[in-house]
Amino acid sequence: MTKSISLNTLWESATPTELVFNSDKLSHLPEAAKRYLEHTIAPGTKLASAVRLKMHGEIKLKKWIPFKAEQVICWEHGFIWSATAWMNGLPIVGSDRVIDGVGAMQWKLLGLFPVMTASGADITRSAIGRLQSESVCLPSVFCGDDVLWTSTESADLDSNLHSSFVVQGEKAELDFTIESAKPRLRQRTGCLKTFKLPRWGNPDGAEFRYVDFGGTLEEDRTFCGYTIPTRLRIGWYFGTERFESEGEFFRATIDDAIYR
Repeated sequence: MTKSISLNTLWESATPTELVFNSDKLSHLPEAAKRYLEHTIAPGTKLASAVRLKMHGEIKLKKWIPFKAEQVICWEHGFIWSATAWMNGLPIVGSDRVIDGVGAMQWKLLGLFPVMTASGADITRSAIGRLQSESVCLPSVFCGDDVLWTSTESADLDSNLHSSFVVQGEKAELDFTIESAKPRLRQRTGCLKTFKLPRWGNPDGAEFRYVDFGGTLEEDRTFCGYTIPTRLRIGWYFGTERFESEGEFFRATIDDAIYR
């Protein structure tokens, strides 16, 4: 599969499975991991290998500008995020992607005049980090035997959950904050509140290196048996004061999601 494939081709490349989610098979996992998976995947839901998302929001390019986008995440091959953003009323059309270990981005004003093009080893590694973070939109991948979990309960009634796995040859170390209880109702939940991971990048224009990357997940909705975050604030330096002042660059609302 080449890096120039379309959203439709990537979507059609996903291999459907007949395996379904069964919480009885989670008994070996930490309690917080079970709670998260039971919250995010309904019993009997087919374990999808791909998701197709529609979204809108704002992206920060010196200033916040609106965008609309469609994205396919196919765990076997990678992702394509295809978007149109508007700067000073003019459309900038392009995509970010990583396909089979090759990352690239390309953006054109009016769809014709190049604004930004990037590729190479650093772009690929950073794009794989994005794929790792966006696994929260395809939570079936966390049901694999190759995913390692650890967790700790905290005094504020939330759980700190750590997930370790490998995708596109890069190891992910993903930290989640999971809502543990609703104090008034004494109801245990598994709603995902934040995520964080070390992602390869150079947000300050310096040398590429691993930088804390993550986001706050403010709402969720259920699509096709999957309950996923649908209002997100994402950026660099997550967990520090720099996230609010300079790191946050992506605010999105997911409008629709279908699974395959």
